[in-house]
Amino acid sequence: MGDLQTTNVALIIMAVVSVLEAIVLIAIGVGGFIMYRRVTALVNDLEVRQIAPIRDKVDAILGDVKSVTARVSHEAERVDYAIHGTIDRVDHTAAHLKNRVRHKVNNAAGVVRGVRAAIVSVLSDHRSKPSAAATGRL
Repeated sequence: MGDLQTTNVALIIMAVVSVLEAIVLIAIGVGGFIMYRRVTALVNDLEVRQIAPIRDKVDAILGDVKSVTARVSHEAERVDYAIHGTIDRVDHTAAHLKNRVRHKVNNAAGVVRGVRAAIVSVLSDHRSKPSAAATGRL
């Protein structure tokens, strides 16, 4: 029976140790849960106090950047349209000027040709008369 009593004491000690281990594991679980809640609350508080105002400022800056970008894009389109319009007007004016100059030059060339023809005609009449007289003598 002495051996049975030793065995019972050993079993009681193992049961008490198992209960203590269970209590320690439950305490660690509860402590971990409490720590999780505190860290979560701290993160939420940090987000509300620090990150939210920064996010609002960044959103405002991005809104301003979007507005400026839209204005710059609109102005770039206007400048592009103005440049193309100016280039078209310059091309049209150059073509019109070219046609006018060509017309004036053609008129002046016609007058010069007429004067030249008249001079050639007058000069050729003086030169051809003696030759006509010479041919008439024959």
